[in-house]
Amino acid sequence: MAGKFHVPVLQQEVVDLLVTTPKGVYLDCTVGGGGHAEGILRKLDSSGVLVGLDADEDALRFAAQRLSTFPNVRLRRAFFDQLDIVLVQEELLPVQGILFDLGISSFQVDEKEKGFSFMAEGPLDMRFNRKQELTARQVVNSYSEAELGRILREYGEERMWRKIARRIVEARQEAPIETTTQLAAVVRSVVKTPLVNKTLARVFQAIRIEVNDELNRLRRALEKAFECLDEGGRLAVIAYHSLEDRIVKEFIRYKELDCVCPPEFPRCVCDKVREMRAVTRKPIFPTPEEIARNPRARSARLRVAEKVVPYKEIV
Repeated sequence: MAGKFHVPVLQQEVVDLLVTTPKGVYLDCTVGGGGHAEGILRKLDSSGVLVGLDADEDALRFAAQRLSTFPNVRLRRAFFDQLDIVLVQEELLPVQGILFDLGISSFQVDEKEKGFSFMAEGPLDMRFNRKQELTARQVVNSYSEAELGRILREYGEERMWRKIARRIVEARQEAPIETTTQLAAVVRSVVKTPLVNKTLARVFQAIRIEVNDELNRLRRALEKAFECLDEGGRLAVIAYHSLEDRIVKEFIRYKELDCVCPPEFPRCVCDKVREMRAVTRKPIFPTPEEIARNPRARSARLRVAEKVVPYKEIV
């Protein structure tokens, strides 16, 4: 399995901004191939701890192999919106830093049987956790035209969502759409421009987000991450498309506010306090040199914020 996982994006920036004490507890909510986790562990001393989560068993096996020389790492199979449950079970609250590296890894894209890529023949699956019931095949073959259109419009930001949704429904009436290449062919029958690959990427992204409930999971996970951070603890998030980044940006912005009362109110009655401060006022992007080494880094953007209120024990 060595070498199949992607090179960690913005690794040095993440480590420098996230790790504020070598004795702390740090959580990598999307451990993947363990690249960011390895960078964090190298900055910790023997009393520091790194917890790595992933819903993908293959990712955890690879990370366990990569991080086997570190005695202070704990790997657990879980979606990142279960982070609070894991930290309570491990008795490691509060924590000093939490990382989310969103999206999918190169390994997941390249493994044909996972069904994430339109570039190779594979089953329409797209599940991060292979034990869950909902698959891409079910979405493509059972969702109504209206539901498919909504997914393509909201999660793929695809301008031709109506035509693509209609064509999918027409195609599946002739025979179920079973594979990634069959779905890609349906999309290509609608989109004739040289930019068809960008459309395919948006369509597959939209279906993947629906299958794994990614955006709702992210919203839940960000709030749980905040609750689990110690005062002065930091949250770092690498996003790869505007939908994720918007959620992260709005979350941090809300946590920074010390009042949410309407402007016409003569005085504050909301009791809102400032809970975080943005460490990065604007997102950090990979350098041209990093993108040249790792083209999949080109759409990445990193945001970091710090908790400025005391930790409250999670019951």
